[in-house]
Amino acid sequence: MESFSLLFHGFAVLMTWKILGLMLVGLVLGIFVGVLPGLGGPNGVAILLPLTFSMDPTSAIVMLSCIYWGALFGGAITSILFNIPGEAWSVATTFDGYPMAQKGQAAEALTAAFTSSFVGSLVAVLLITFLAPSIASFALRFGPPEFFAVYLLTFCSFVGLGREDKHKTVISMALGLLIAGIGMDTVSGTLRMTFGSSDLLRGINFLVAVIGLFGISEIMLTMEERLALKGHAAAISPRVVLKVWMEMPRYWATLLRSSAIGCWLGITPGGAIAASFMGYNLAKRFSKNPETFGTGRIEGVFAPETAAHASGTAALLPMLALGIPGSGTAAILLGGLMVWGLNPGPLLFVEHKDFVWGLIASMYLGNVVGLVIVLATVPLFAAVLRVPFSAIAPMIVVSCAVGAFAIQNAMFDIWLMLVFGAVGYVFKKIGIPLAPFTLALVLGSRAEDAFRLSMIGSGGSMGVFWSNWLVGTITTLAFVLLFWSVIEKIISGAGQLFKPAKASA
Repeated sequence: MESFSLLFHGFAVLMTWKILGLMLVGLVLGIFVGVLPGLGGPNGVAILLPLTFSMDPTSAIVMLSCIYWGALFGGAITSILFNIPGEAWSVATTFDGYPMAQKGQAAEALTAAFTSSFVGSLVAVLLITFLAPSIASFALRFGPPEFFAVYLLTFCSFVGLGREDKHKTVISMALGLLIAGIGMDTVSGTLRMTFGSSDLLRGINFLVAVIGLFGISEIMLTMEERLALKGHAAAISPRVVLKVWMEMPRYWATLLRSSAIGCWLGITPGGAIAASFMGYNLAKRFSKNPETFGTGRIEGVFAPETAAHASGTAALLPMLALGIPGSGTAAILLGGLMVWGLNPGPLLFVEHKDFVWGLIASMYLGNVVGLVIVLATVPLFAAVLRVPFSAIAPMIVVSCAVGAFAIQNAMFDIWLMLVFGAVGYVFKKIGIPLAPFTLALVLGSRAEDAFRLSMIGSGGSMGVFWSNWLVGTITTLAFVLLFWSVIEKIISGAGQLFKPAKASA
């Protein structure tokens, strides 16, 4: 009951014209931030953070968090319409969202993405509201071994549960891990694979690679295959929205499972990227028709969007309760809290109740308003598909170039984008999946750092990954998923072996 009273107090703090106006502005800005390839939620929040220094902490955090919610919604738009992930966690959404748009179901795909995003965020906010104290104490158990175990679980689930050829998945992932090692080693400070180039000192930015792999390569394939130069028309109406909403209960298990995965990886933190890939792969694994994934299944949109948004929202819990940011955006918001004179931690919930519960209330209201805004503007986004491809392609290329350049204001990133565009084109031609490559590229350096810190702390003993029940459970589960196909065959063979023989006539 105390949580309810505090939440109502948070809504009372929130209900002023000033804060509501800032919330609306933040959501609109966030949607545009999410749509623009390469900018993304963390960069958008970082760029706009100085604008909030003159505001009171509650107004500032509400505006910045709403920019984040808007970016979460907006990241699905370019992923579905143009196969260009607006956000890193939107890569998995392209697998079925873009084929749906190609089949003339852009409205259904967008509605599914927005609605499942809302569901994932709502579950995470409910978790924050009612389970904050116990989850905060649980998060303190995570050190480098636990972090590495989570990353290992993500990699192993992708190899073990994926339906692509295992050797191609491993090759793609290995190449991604190799490229993730370029730049300065954060543990020892030595340079690796920079080849004397100062531009490679900072490594390969994931978003630059994603823009090239998914955006530029798609343009190249379209030009080569001489596809129709007109976009796919999409009939948008309230009936389409209601149709998708009525279809959602059929996938309650997928929504629930993806929400749980997202909340877990947001709190631990594994991140929205890992959550989206894991949510998609598990939905594919447990589907009655897994072979139809990648051809335009609406379940393939529900799963990654729900997991990603649950993770992105849940990541704020350890930031508020412990001062441990669960995502890049949470880290930026953590810096903002310190600028405003607030110290994250358990005392924040006691000494600054107005701030904390005003923020939690804004999560509820911000997601509801954000859902209404994006659903109301779906016709605007889907109408882009009616523009002839010969006209829209140059704008896509320019948008990709602007997005790549804006990340670090470096011309070198535009050249990298073009190189990765060629790599993506070759991968698609020879049948190597892009998803394992991008997953390894973004999580590779984090997994390496966690592994090496674990080895340093344990004196080189691999037993550290079974040193307690938490890390041991996660590590063991990772290996079970890695060899799941083999385990399935053994179980199936054992079942056939012990199956009673039919009685002879």
